[in-house]
Amino acid sequence: MSATLYRCRTPTDWLCPCGRVARALKRHDLPVETVRLTRTDRSAVQELTGQGHIPVLDVDEQAIADSKRIVEHLRWRASC
Repeated sequence: MSATLYRCRTPTDWLCPCGRVARALKRHDLPVETVRLTRTDRSAVQELTGQGHIPVLDVDEQAIADSKRIVEHLRWRASC
């Protein structure tokens, strides 16, 4: 599995939805490349999803937006 997490620049994993996804990735011990985006430049996410909201997980060339959907997807992958 190749995965890239597009997230905010918040330095901790406890203050935002991006951190919720980062914690879930660690919990499932999944290797992931992290790309931290600024508020003003979210062009990478816009190309993937057509919108500028983060977090976005690009896993096996499938973009998943919204922290709740991403965490749900990770749970599903772990149960397979």
